[in-house]
Amino acid sequence: MEDEECFYRLAIRDGSWTQIQKQEADTAQPGAVSLERWASALGAGESGIPVIDLEGKILLPGFVDAHMHLDKSFSLTSVDNLSGTLEEAVRNYSLASPSFSKDEIKSRIMRSSLQALSFGTTHIRTHLDFNLRASREVALRTIEAALEAKEALAPYIRLQLFPMCPYNFMALDVEAIEEALRMGVDGIGGAPHLSSTAKEDIDYMFQLAEKYDVPIDLHCDETDNPNMRTIEHISWKTKSEGYSGRVTVDHLCALASMTDHDAHGIIERMAEAGLKAVSLPAVNLYLQGRHDSFPVRRGVTRLKQIWEAGIPIAVASDNIHDPFHPFGRGDLMQIALIGSYAAHMGRPADLRTLLRMITDVPAEVLGLQAHSIKSGNEANFVVVDANTPEELFTLLPERRWVYSQGSWVRMAASKAEWQEPALAQFWKEASEQVSFHKHEFAKG
Repeated sequence: MEDEECFYRLAIRDGSWTQIQKQEADTAQPGAVSLERWASALGAGESGIPVIDLEGKILLPGFVDAHMHLDKSFSLTSVDNLSGTLEEAVRNYSLASPSFSKDEIKSRIMRSSLQALSFGTTHIRTHLDFNLRASREVALRTIEAALEAKEALAPYIRLQLFPMCPYNFMALDVEAIEEALRMGVDGIGGAPHLSSTAKEDIDYMFQLAEKYDVPIDLHCDETDNPNMRTIEHISWKTKSEGYSGRVTVDHLCALASMTDHDAHGIIERMAEAGLKAVSLPAVNLYLQGRHDSFPVRRGVTRLKQIWEAGIPIAVASDNIHDPFHPFGRGDLMQIALIGSYAAHMGRPADLRTLLRMITDVPAEVLGLQAHSIKSGNEANFVVVDANTPEELFTLLPERRWVYSQGSWVRMAASKAEWQEPALAQFWKEASEQVSFHKHEFAKG
């Protein structure tokens, strides 16, 4: 958010930025039209290069969601969670997953991806259920569905796929994990803190990552227990294996329950190891502290302290309408706002940091090399109907204009309509295939 008081002239050709130039606030652009007028004129067959006046609205790089579970989204109608605990969510989804068809999983991924795109997200890293305990076929079914969805969505939004190695997986069919890596997923994930053989699991995941030359992204210490510290072994392993910059750790809820002394020491080791991090404020607020009487721990990691230690940390969506989180919509502005509440980040400088946590920082987490608004980079961006970050966080504007993968995909006209005919049909089909149904919950 540098030079906020300045206006810029931006130029795009063939989906890439060609010019980033400061201009005077009152500089008139011959032939310029407002976003609203331009949107209403789309398809009118006007010749020439369009010049659009953003009228002082904020333009940001496309949002990057560094941690979602697209395959689980919109599954709450099939898998409930009466206790609201992480343990029940894991158990119930594991029991239900063998019944989900490949088409159903693919449709969930498509629907939640397109919904996130409509709010301005242009890149997503999704963790994928890999239920080897059910069977090899069940585990690989999700991978197949995700690969097909990724290919179909590529013209509009880009996905990274990270299968989650099941905990205690050394006793299972580890060859199936290698098969998933050979099929073309983008990295390897898991939740080793759930395992009784956490160190062995972590070591083997590093071995696989090095063999297939892929990054690692681990759910880490998603618990209120301050003595759960798999982060220490992950930090040590990352440094000893020379894998700095290629390992991401998510959640880190245990840090919120530790003393300052213990937490600061761990954060220092994370920084030394070159780890990247992701906080999931909405879902952690919902799931954590379920076993506490008052005072209740809320589980959101030490967002400010990790940031101040120089560790790239993003905020991300996690789950949408599933047994882990019954709410959510894939809107990273909403997630950043929830993070601001949870981490007491409301100063003007904090708001600008939070915007970085949904744009350039998660782009770094995903290893995107050309995501910033810079000449020569790909032009993926969102325009929001606000003039300052303060206004943006106060209003969470619904009116947004989204440009992704070389074309406008959403225009905030009188109705927020998709501009690409194929994309509009895509959205319609995905929404029809994954719809809400009446669900009778058990009564206590």
